[in-house]
Amino acid sequence: MNQFIKYFLFGLAFVAVGLLAGFKITDRSVSTQTISVDEGMDKLYQAISFIQRKYVKSVDNEKLVDDAIMGMLEGLDPHSLYISKKEMQRTKEDMQGSFSGIGIEFSILEDTIYVVAPLSGGPSEKLGINAGDRIVKVDGETVAGKPITNSDVMRYLKGEKGSAVKVSILRRGVEELLDFNIIRDDIPIHSVAYSYMLNDHTGFIQVTRFSETTYDEFSNKLYELKNQGMKNLILDLRGNPGGYLGMAYQMADEFLSGGKVIVSTDGRIAESKQKYRSTSALSSFEEGGLVILIDYGSASASEIVSGAVQDHDRGLIVGVRSFGKGLVQLQEEFEDGSAMRVVISEYFTPSGRCIQKPYDKSTEEYDQEILDRFESGEIYDESKIDIPDSLIYKTTSGRIVYGGGGIYPDVFVADDTTMGSKYLTALTINDLFRGFAYNYSDDHPELVERYPTANAFVKGFPVTEQLLEDFKAYATSHDVPFVEKDYERSEKVIRNRLKAYVGRKLFKDDGFFPVFHELDGVLQRAVELMPVAKKLQQTGKLVMD
Repeated sequence: MNQFIKYFLFGLAFVAVGLLAGFKITDRSVSTQTISVDEGMDKLYQAISFIQRKYVKSVDNEKLVDDAIMGMLEGLDPHSLYISKKEMQRTKEDMQGSFSGIGIEFSILEDTIYVVAPLSGGPSEKLGINAGDRIVKVDGETVAGKPITNSDVMRYLKGEKGSAVKVSILRRGVEELLDFNIIRDDIPIHSVAYSYMLNDHTGFIQVTRFSETTYDEFSNKLYELKNQGMKNLILDLRGNPGGYLGMAYQMADEFLSGGKVIVSTDGRIAESKQKYRSTSALSSFEEGGLVILIDYGSASASEIVSGAVQDHDRGLIVGVRSFGKGLVQLQEEFEDGSAMRVVISEYFTPSGRCIQKPYDKSTEEYDQEILDRFESGEIYDESKIDIPDSLIYKTTSGRIVYGGGGIYPDVFVADDTTMGSKYLTALTINDLFRGFAYNYSDDHPELVERYPTANAFVKGFPVTEQLLEDFKAYATSHDVPFVEKDYERSEKVIRNRLKAYVGRKLFKDDGFFPVFHELDGVLQRAVELMPVAKKLQQTGKLVMD
């Protein structure tokens, strides 16, 4: 048996046991026969060997193995999957919360790598690289003035910790290129995208993933906001695809008193049957108004947190129905660095709702389900949601909540699309707000003195008619012609985005999000609903004013 066949067969051994040993051919006229593991392995060996010997072209053995594993997993469910060794490295970085690089937030503007900001404590910041610097060369190779993608930039700048890279930078006001020899280091990938006080008593925390560092980041931000006077919290889980169960469990535990079920899992094997309860150890925010924002991109761990909070009447869930991914996956890693994840159980909220949406149809139909929500109008119109009576459950206080896949919000609030237009879309997808704002900021250095703080900028910076005219001309010069009817429809958004991106250039997120959120209708509605959330926490009753 050659090394390729041996790798393939041994690598799939435990999958074959699940797929083949339990596969039965039943006939009432004869005794039941079971396909043995050995027979199944012989069949796999025969198929691979035949392809190797007879296929019209030579085959890539590694790809053949990868495709075979993917084919088996696709037949199980939509979320059991194979991860190649290349993808595995990126996945580990996302889940571990760090990677090795030079430590900058960058943007590509007009074929040039633009430093949006050096990351705090990273190697670039320590060497004096500034926001607004343009990277012209990397290790002597010119990277400016030619087509370049985000993947290209990552390839140039990421690398092993301790490795060196020479970066040549063009800085406004300096004639010669500045050369920096940067030693790559671990760079954190933050789960908490942003947090701040929306008003004197209400804090805001946006969590974008549930990685190894999520709970620590979240609890630190919670502590900071409480020290600033926070009594109420809006937790934004929109677009959060989930991640580690443990991080979701710990986050939910901060909101719930000890002994309450947060989530349970159930499957075929003993280890898949678990029940997770809150403790008295993690209890930083058991009282006060709590609103959690969700949408069709909120999945898995996001649904665990929002489901537990909803079922125990601890807070108000606002937005649209979440994705509906409630499958627990067990990962098996191969010697070559690749891995596969196999579903072993399902998640259930405290009231018994299965978070996972049905997957008894084809994979294609399952993947189409989110698009179906848009086409049916469910994303924008609550009346379009069809909930069977059999999927009704009750919270701790007896409120009705719904199952059937995903978490249904207590208060349905859709994104406002009335200000959208083709012109606005063209401005956005061509990244013209960022490009114009950054050039404008560079051309007006007096802004730093005029607005010494982010708060001063947010309250005082005006989007003048001259600024708008300059932006229209900029957009036209970048192949996005002015459309008056569309502009009138979208003017409020255009003004907001221009100010937000100028704010980001001057003050990073502190100058961006407070402006950007002014037109976030879901968030603004959540602020209005905070008294309702407080009454729900105190009485267990949802009373809309």
